[in-house]
Amino acid sequence: MRLERGLRLVAGAFILISLVGYWLHSPYWLLFTLFVGFNLFQSGFSNWCPMKSLLHWLGLKTCEEEIAEIKKGGHHD
Repeated sequence: MRLERGLRLVAGAFILISLVGYWLHSPYWLLFTLFVGFNLFQSGFSNWCPMKSLLHWLGLKTCEEEIAEIKKGGHHD
């Protein structure tokens, strides 16, 4: 899985979790939704996202890194 896809999956899961938490437990779960939305918004300007850094640290590669690896003759999963 590429980093970009992983990031979208995590963001979507966090939004869904926070909405279910709001619906089942407390309106304060919407603060988590706000936090995720703010991070997505600011990453559009800064190109930095804490979750992106974490996923990269866990070994997910960006599209550019995979292309560079393929051009060097590395294998592709």
